[in-house]
Amino acid sequence: MMVLAALLLLGALTAVVAPRLLARAGWPDREPVLALWVWQCVVAAVLLCCVLSMTLSAAASWQAVAGHVFAPAPQAVLEAYAIGRTASPWAAATAVTLACGGVWTGAMLVREVVRTRARRRLRRAELLVRAPQLPGEESGSRLVVLEGARPDAWWLPGTAPRLVITTAALRRLKGRQLDALVAHEEGHAQARHDWLLHCSAALAVGFPQVPVFAAFRAEMHRLVELAADDMASRRFGRLTTALALVEVNEDRGVFGPGADPLADVPQRVHRLLTPPDRFTAARRLGLTAAAAMVPVVPVMVAFIPGLRALG
Repeated sequence: MMVLAALLLLGALTAVVAPRLLARAGWPDREPVLALWVWQCVVAAVLLCCVLSMTLSAAASWQAVAGHVFAPAPQAVLEAYAIGRTASPWAAATAVTLACGGVWTGAMLVREVVRTRARRRLRRAELLVRAPQLPGEESGSRLVVLEGARPDAWWLPGTAPRLVITTAALRRLKGRQLDALVAHEEGHAQARHDWLLHCSAALAVGFPQVPVFAAFRAEMHRLVELAADDMASRRFGRLTTALALVEVNEDRGVFGPGADPLADVPQRVHRLLTPPDRFTAARRLGLTAAAAMVPVVPVMVAFIPGLRALG
């Protein structure tokens, strides 16, 4: 079937071309939230190409599958998709391969969820040991102050999410700088960035040979931090947010000549101190709509033979 080959080719082109175009573009750092949306649409399009290819190849190979997929379709549609003709070994092999890939993807997602829950239980147990609940303290408090020599703060997601902040951060950060740090962590929680990180990690670990998934994970880690920085800077100012980043990370060796070249904190501070021009609302809306059309293309390609037969 030509539509099957078209879907496979479209998925491969999207997986190869889209990450390169996004890597060359200069606007993702200016609009991290929009870039997060574009990346999700690209990955969704690649996965849709695989799912649709698997469905059509399975329907072309086995009548039992075709009976469920094309049950209400007229004969003209069946002929358009070559349903009922001699089964092609190539289509059957494609269906089996993609089905195995789908099962493997589900297994990787389940493994990521299980590991994440285990890590959360361990961190909550350690947190309870280091910061036991005091008499009269309300259970399930969303704020936990932890004794620590290094300034730090992080959001511990879950059914009862908590913001953990160290005493060193309370001593070093004053006034609006502390508020900006808290707003940064709240930005992660409100946007559910942990789900993006888990999904991207599952795909990258499950398919290490697929560059688009590796790039997806790397960009998610970077863009969620930029998005949280912007959320904090809109409330408390870019300078205050940049100073808070410097105060929290100064003792970690990310600044200076011996700093890790892969550390992104200096770039984040520079971005906050020299804010780039943002897109206009009309341009952001246009890019959002264009990105939303990317996953629609595989669906349109899959439906073209049927629509032509009906027309």
